[in-house]
Amino acid sequence: MELPKNYNHLETEGRIYKLWEESGFFNPDNLPLRRAQGKPAKTFSIVLPPPNVTGILHMGSALMLALEDIMIRYQRMRGKRALWLPGTDSAAIATQARVEKDIHKKEGENRHDLGREELLKRIDKFVEENKATILSQIRAMGASVDWSRYAYTMDEKRYKAVMTAFVRMYEADLIYRGNRVVNWDPKGQTTISDDEIVYEERPAKLYTFRYGKDFPIPIATTRPETKLGDTGVAVHPEGKYKKYIGQEFNLEFCGEKLNIKIVGDESVDQEFGTGAVGLTPAHSMIDWEIGQRHGLAVKQIINEYARMTVDGEMKDKKTTEAREIVIDWLKKQGLLEKEESITQNVATAERTGGIVEPLPKLQWFITVNKEIGGRGKTLKDLMREPVANGDIRIIPEHYSKTYFHWIDNLRDWCISRQIWFGHRIPIWYKGDEIYCGVEAPKDDGPAPLPDRQAGAKASAGKWEQDPDVLDTWFSSALWTFSTLGWPEKTADLKTYHPTDILETGYDILFFWVARMIMMSEFHLQQVPFRTVYLHGLVRDEKGQKISKSLGNNIDPLEMMRKYGADAVRVSLIAGTAAGTDIKISEHKIRGYRNFSNKIWNTARFVLMSTDNVNMEAELTAEDRMIMDELGALSVEVTKDIEEYRFYLAAEKLYHYVWHTFADKILEEAKVKLAGKDAKVKASAQRMLMEVLATCLKLLHPFMPFVTEELYGKLPLSGKKMLMIESWPT
Repeated sequence: MELPKNYNHLETEGRIYKLWEESGFFNPDNLPLRRAQGKPAKTFSIVLPPPNVTGILHMGSALMLALEDIMIRYQRMRGKRALWLPGTDSAAIATQARVEKDIHKKEGENRHDLGREELLKRIDKFVEENKATILSQIRAMGASVDWSRYAYTMDEKRYKAVMTAFVRMYEADLIYRGNRVVNWDPKGQTTISDDEIVYEERPAKLYTFRYGKDFPIPIATTRPETKLGDTGVAVHPEGKYKKYIGQEFNLEFCGEKLNIKIVGDESVDQEFGTGAVGLTPAHSMIDWEIGQRHGLAVKQIINEYARMTVDGEMKDKKTTEAREIVIDWLKKQGLLEKEESITQNVATAERTGGIVEPLPKLQWFITVNKEIGGRGKTLKDLMREPVANGDIRIIPEHYSKTYFHWIDNLRDWCISRQIWFGHRIPIWYKGDEIYCGVEAPKDDGPAPLPDRQAGAKASAGKWEQDPDVLDTWFSSALWTFSTLGWPEKTADLKTYHPTDILETGYDILFFWVARMIMMSEFHLQQVPFRTVYLHGLVRDEKGQKISKSLGNNIDPLEMMRKYGADAVRVSLIAGTAAGTDIKISEHKIRGYRNFSNKIWNTARFVLMSTDNVNMEAELTAEDRMIMDELGALSVEVTKDIEEYRFYLAAEKLYHYVWHTFADKILEEAKVKLAGKDAKVKASAQRMLMEVLATCLKLLHPFMPFVTEELYGKLPLSGKKMLMIESWPT
């Protein structure tokens, strides 16, 4: 058979993916499974970390798809019931912000002008119009996900799962409503999670001062305007200021009356700054926690619009304006001791760019330190134990220490958001009553027990649902089991949960991975996965973070159009160990396009040289040695994949195909094929065909398109798809 001289990925990839989809083999229910000693085939399952439904593919998501597709294609070829379950995330804050911005730009209106119902209609329309984009890009990468099980964090089944999870945790007294300091976005007018904060390095001034001339302890701050809300100063119990512990000072600070109590707290670093910390419990999470330990008052002096609430000349001033007033006052009073220029990390909201203000707000929280009734453990324990006892393995292993450190310092999780797009909190109010349920209560009766508050009396009026929605991480934390049908007891849930592995970026180990462990352990008493594989960040060839501002973005879609999906996939895998950042460049991708062509031309020579090949021909000792060496390589590659060393497997296959098979074995075979010894020629033909077939199988998880296309040309394939062929042993 003669192939075209060059491999045309543009002609091949779309056609091949369509064949895969139409075959039905992405769905494990349709796989020709291989039983082991009469027992059912083993299962292997992973869930796709759900990308933003309105997002576009970037190099980080391309890396994720490549790694997970390697895993699932390998396990499928091992004869397992292999499920890769796809889905997308609503990315509620980002999506609503985008739609609101578009509406304001085109119509000059905001969400309050439209109303909740109309805005949600607009968002749903926007989502549907954009959903196809990310799904088509997932296909372009060659991802062999089971599309028949596709899930969306806001679809009907996931809605039921989210509501059920909330109600169960509320009834277990693990969800409460209370006043705590949260991250507040003044521009977006909502609380945000730690993960939605971007820290920007900015120049700042550090001011060292005293509250008054008779105040004995100097303190330092970059935000003097917040000191109008101070209610205490923390010092180390054994430090130089310990003699002042317990003393209280009443004084006037820039027109505001303060009562400052000196407290001793071991969290204070006596070697840092002045060795003392001015405490503003209303506007700092750390200060809030210290204040709670020592019973300090909480005095709010900044509102939701980042403006001052104190009376006098600072009333309604922006915080930056108030800062100048306070500094000027300190100078006039002779209380400013030092002013230094520094750089500091400023917390900004990822979606709006607003400077985050820590504020005390009445919000819904999940408590992580309260014992769960009947289990004698906290949610922190449920997160810690599976990793500590080895039920869940984290790769690379050193991230386990980071994981434990985060859990040890974990605060209660704020799960409410002041936006309209998302899963609305299933709490209803009527007079003095409160009701929590998956379904809304009826207006003509009181809330059924046990959700009714103790002592509440039936009252007239209609039930009103809490206006807030749940943090999007709440729904995605249920992802491994909500996608398999929970809370129903489905066959999928029984068959595929716990999942085998979660592959994701190390940057969301805490925000998502830990919460998934928490939710699965609480609701199912199971781990959600047995292994966590963490990949690194994708950087440019200089090691710089890829960003629009640096102009160094590399678009994976453009690279796939130019060089093919196989080249993009391998360029992201080769040279990249778990947990390490990846350097990518167009030059590197182009190099692996050349490798695709090398594979193609090698196969072209073999097919042209093996007409009427006899696969039963006796192999010469030399050719058998070649097969033995390839067998040894198969064992090595298999072990590397099993132990998640994908980069090593890819590099070994690259060097074997290019330098051993193409440069050495083929060249030596040309002499045998040109000779007159029929047995030697038959042996060489069989050997070449077997080496080619084996190489295509080994390469398939890494480079599925070119290998599938070539395998279909082999006379021994029997029209069987490579994706369901047996893995070489």
